[in-house]
Amino acid sequence: MQEPAITQDLISAHGLSPDEYDRILDIIGREPTFTELGIFSAMWNEHCSYKSSKKWLRTLPTEGPQVICGPGENAGIVDIGDGQCIVFKMESHNHPSYIEPYQGAATGVGGILRDVFTMGARPIAAMNSLSFGEPSHHKTRALVHGVVEGVGGYGNCFGVPTVGGEVRFHPAYNGNCLVNAFAAGLADTDKIFYSAASGVGMPVVYLGAKTGRDGVGGATMASAEFDDTIEDKRPTVQVGDPFTEKRLMEATLELMATGAVISIQDMGAAGLTCSAVEMGDKGGLGVKLNLEDVPQREDNMTAYEMMLSESQERMLMVLKPELEAEARAVFTKWDLDFAIVGETIAEDRFLILHNGKIKADLPLATLSGSAPEYDRPWVETPAAEPLSEVPGIDPIDGLKALLSSPNYAAKQWVYEQYDSQVMADTIRQPGQGAGIVRVHGTGKAVAFTSDVTPRYVKANPEMGGAQAVAEAYRNLTAVGATPLATTDNMNFGNPEKPEIMGQFVGAIKGIGKAVKALDMPIVSGNVSLYNETDGTGILPTPTIGAVGLLASEDEMILGTARDGHVALLIGDTTGHLGQSALLAEVFNREEGDAPAVDLDAEKRNGDFIRANRQWIDACTDLSDGGLALAAFEMAEAADTGVTLDAADTPTLFGEDQARYLVACNFDKAEALMTAAAQAGVAIQTVGKFGGTDVTMGSTSAPLSDLAAIYRGTFAETFA
Repeated sequence: MQEPAITQDLISAHGLSPDEYDRILDIIGREPTFTELGIFSAMWNEHCSYKSSKKWLRTLPTEGPQVICGPGENAGIVDIGDGQCIVFKMESHNHPSYIEPYQGAATGVGGILRDVFTMGARPIAAMNSLSFGEPSHHKTRALVHGVVEGVGGYGNCFGVPTVGGEVRFHPAYNGNCLVNAFAAGLADTDKIFYSAASGVGMPVVYLGAKTGRDGVGGATMASAEFDDTIEDKRPTVQVGDPFTEKRLMEATLELMATGAVISIQDMGAAGLTCSAVEMGDKGGLGVKLNLEDVPQREDNMTAYEMMLSESQERMLMVLKPELEAEARAVFTKWDLDFAIVGETIAEDRFLILHNGKIKADLPLATLSGSAPEYDRPWVETPAAEPLSEVPGIDPIDGLKALLSSPNYAAKQWVYEQYDSQVMADTIRQPGQGAGIVRVHGTGKAVAFTSDVTPRYVKANPEMGGAQAVAEAYRNLTAVGATPLATTDNMNFGNPEKPEIMGQFVGAIKGIGKAVKALDMPIVSGNVSLYNETDGTGILPTPTIGAVGLLASEDEMILGTARDGHVALLIGDTTGHLGQSALLAEVFNREEGDAPAVDLDAEKRNGDFIRANRQWIDACTDLSDGGLALAAFEMAEAADTGVTLDAADTPTLFGEDQARYLVACNFDKAEALMTAAAQAGVAIQTVGKFGGTDVTMGSTSAPLSDLAAIYRGTFAETFA
């Protein structure tokens, strides 16, 4: 087949600027072949090379005594003691999910699961963070259905419990939904597998499903804005098969036990290209591939298509040649492809042959290490204007407004489509705060949460970035877990716009300060830029996924409030209403500054909760909706009423940080207050639980009526 001529239009279609193309010419000293152009496009696009973000990502704290492996591998790894570790990461599949919601979301789940078991860990938990446009937008309903069904369809069939996550709606996502997928797995610390190849002349082995034309150019598509040609991009979306992935996981873990694996890499973004280049580069080796040996499910595939296909459920491995027969037998048993498609070579070359013809011959280390790195111009987000007066509101009316919004109503319509009980180790299901999974066969458990408040980040990127980490810290603390580490998923608009790059830089600064102060280093992550349609960007959405450890089940705070319990508020309240849920939902205003995050107070109050858990029956952190929403949710979960003493809007609906609501009996409340005085922690009684009504000040409503709104809103909107 005749390869197309390299033209400016073709270069532009591959997402390469004229300067970047000139750099390619300097590197190889000639015009690239069509396949080589595709390879450079795949390796140098934003999605794979982080060319706009890596300068700032390097500033994040990534180390600590609990960290076994930080950023740079398929996933991050933290130690949980007893020779065990948790492998985890969060990644985006935003662009594919907007084009093709079901497959986009499904393959997002599949990809993040492969990142985990590629390192030798068996997945034990999944989460997702989903952002959609306003519910009334003509695409939102179909996107919600497609994405939720895709997440559930893949995760349920694969057999991993989905234990947490979040769903939000805002007009800024009308043109770009966000689908951030998280997975965590359990491994032995002495059985971790990495991606660096070693040894010259070692077989390079293709594992898993066959290669097709789906997903060709997917990584490049994910590095560009949308416009009216969006439907033309549908073929760039991958197609997933969770049953094949389940077999691939079992085969991979069995293969690892044979001792045959030298290195192994998931075929994710940019498929065969990225996996081979990364393995060679990390090992200081070259790689030679013979594409006619690649298992193919379509006829007459070109070298370009095979190198850039993002067909799912595939891995690349460097194998100990003396154990080839044992390794092949494992994959034959699981009815999966096992094909030697090349070898490692001493020369610094990425040599691609197809039917005896050289299709690409590139310097491998340069291809991997010389991707452009931009110091994008950025401007600091202007300080928010002071919040103008917020009228007082009847507290029950304010609460009803929040419960009537899909943003704050119960999300059981979503999470009931996910299997949260498979593997039988889930202790706490979605919808109740941080999810918790037992470490099977031990007394330990691991807690997971995903958090960000995008309207805070837009108003004040640095404070909003810190707040996302602080809220994750509080969610883990509220169930008694000791926070260990974080993964970030940085979703932003076009970084070539200085104001967007300023949002990114500010958020990174806030995240960096918070993870350092709260001892939750970033060990993995993902950057998703160019989330814009026709020049309109999303809200800046730096999602934080976090993992915490419960050394024994005695450490868990999982009780519920009951009749007669005292309601105690831990932390200082000033009544901050800027960028609050109440302001947005009741007054349709997004004004004022984000709430201030005092990291010393976050640490002090979190340590206090964990140190005094014996006095706490139930606990939740305060975030969106403030005291009013937190107290209602705690009461609704326990099916008991609650009376709050306050009646004023700032006290009830303010979103001051570093706060927790605790329920316990009177004797425990006295002990807590004594301990708080000694620790210098602010604490006060704010009401009591009991009865059948929710009462705030002088107004009340039956809990059952409010619960009906809370439980019914989401399904009424989308079912």
